[in-house]
Amino acid sequence: MLRAIMLRTVMRLRSVSIAQNFVLLICCGATLAQCAGALAQSPIPGIGRKIMEVGDDFEDPKWTYTASVPKSSEEQDGQIRLPAGYSLNRRWIEAAKRGQPDDISRVETPAGGIPGSKGAMMFRTLQSGIPGKITNEPHQDDLVASFSKVGSISVARSPSVVTRVYLPPFEEWEQRTGNSFGMRLSVFGVRDRASRREKNSETYWPGLFIHYYCKKTDPRVKEDHAMILIRSNDRGADLFGPKIKETGWWTLGMSCSPNGKINYYASPGVDGLTEKDYLGSYMCYGLRARSMGSFFFNVVNQDDGKSWSTSWIVDDPSLYVAR
Repeated sequence: MLRAIMLRTVMRLRSVSIAQNFVLLICCGATLAQCAGALAQSPIPGIGRKIMEVGDDFEDPKWTYTASVPKSSEEQDGQIRLPAGYSLNRRWIEAAKRGQPDDISRVETPAGGIPGSKGAMMFRTLQSGIPGKITNEPHQDDLVASFSKVGSISVARSPSVVTRVYLPPFEEWEQRTGNSFGMRLSVFGVRDRASRREKNSETYWPGLFIHYYCKKTDPRVKEDHAMILIRSNDRGADLFGPKIKETGWWTLGMSCSPNGKINYYASPGVDGLTEKDYLGSYMCYGLRARSMGSFFFNVVNQDDGKSWSTSWIVDDPSLYVAR
């Protein structure tokens, strides 16, 4: 109840004077301390100060990505193959764990994108598993936003990430039911043991996935559609989010709360996220977040040597701190 009151109040505070703010707070029955506490529970991604050293707007016509092949596949065979791939502006780097997508480039922003945007980043992959080996199983590649200039960020500062992602028409997707795209955080957290004094530190990767249901190849599917999946709840299970029937631009966001929870938001279009776009907050995998070390994009395909993944386009992925 308090959260709902606070969120309604915050939206009204944006358009009134400071003197009126105090009247609104009193009329809504919430104190300043209560509002601040509620905001800390699930901060809206994009609130606060934008960290200019991280993220990208892809407006530079000279933007390029230099791939290093063969790419890394540490998750599959323990091989980290250096040097890693990187973008010309050094804001994007190949992941050692799974390697970079096979095709990364700057493209013209699709219609309906951020007003004034001329460029965006497209990525897709063909061989997502071990280089030179076909597995015929779904695998994923990663492209990581560099935090080299800022380091890890404490959850006490309520860091958040927002990106716009373009979903092409369903007939242009890889014709396979399953996860296709992901936006994820790299988070350092702790797990409580039987004794409250004993802690175990871990890195984990909460995220928002776009899961495709393909009518052409899956007899269980009556119509092409997609779902946003939340990874994960407190027990590590994926949760269903909004159903997507019409493609185009979506805005995805995730934030870290000082209480250690990860908060998930999503909405169609490219407008900034609001409380209406809230999907949930979880102590993912039973871990309490301590700091964010990066964010990255996943792209998934069948790894059959012939089927390219869906071509994903993202624009203006950005990092913010609310404190």
